[in-house]
Amino acid sequence: MKGRWAVVLLLFALPGVVLAAPGMTAITVTPDGNGGETWTVSLQIVALMTALTLLPALLLMMTSFARILIVLSILRQALGLMQAPSSQILIGLSLFLTFFIMAPVFDRIYGEALQPYLDEQISLQQMAERAKAPLRQFMLGQTREADIAMFARIGKSAEYQTPDDVPFTVLVPAFVTSELKTAFQIGFLLFIPFLIIDLVVASVLMSMGMMMLSPMIISLPFKIMLFVLVDGWNLIIGTLASSFYV
Repeated sequence: MKGRWAVVLLLFALPGVVLAAPGMTAITVTPDGNGGETWTVSLQIVALMTALTLLPALLLMMTSFARILIVLSILRQALGLMQAPSSQILIGLSLFLTFFIMAPVFDRIYGEALQPYLDEQISLQQMAERAKAPLRQFMLGQTREADIAMFARIGKSAEYQTPDDVPFTVLVPAFVTSELKTAFQIGFLLFIPFLIIDLVVASVLMSMGMMMLSPMIISLPFKIMLFVLVDGWNLIIGTLASSFYV
């Protein structure tokens, strides 16, 4: 029994010993002499880990991921294939295409923001400000002015004189809206040739009096054959990748 009580007392005393150890201060905020404040590394790490929980939302809303995934999903629907390729394959392909397309942006963020922060040359706040610049430039290049004006009007913001005046609270929803519109425009163009095949097959079946036979069963091999003959994957992926830097 004495041994058990000793273990319990040790567990209660251990946090106090750790906190009392030198160099283990969890939260320390000191003035930097320029009107700002400097946080301890432990507090900065906590803030950084908390920010990482927003990574899926950032990936969806501030990169090329949404456009790619929507176009690939519409393509699968146009082909008439419900489960091939599977959703996991489409998400994985969209993810790696996103990394490929966003590589210049990520390289700038690493070189201008993350690396100086890891070298303790800049603070966490400065790193965040520097990391915003490449993302802002990318999103502004893909966002329509009409979408920015719409959200500025909804938010009752003043007219922006330069692109740098557009705040992230307006730029992000405007960027997402533009991406959705662009993705559906590409998806509409993808649907047209496959829709023509469906119409031709349905007309032929009706003229032959084969009302009970589903046109989808007959048109599916022709749509797959057309997609393979024109090297569809190469065209779709190449067009998606180049559409972000035209």
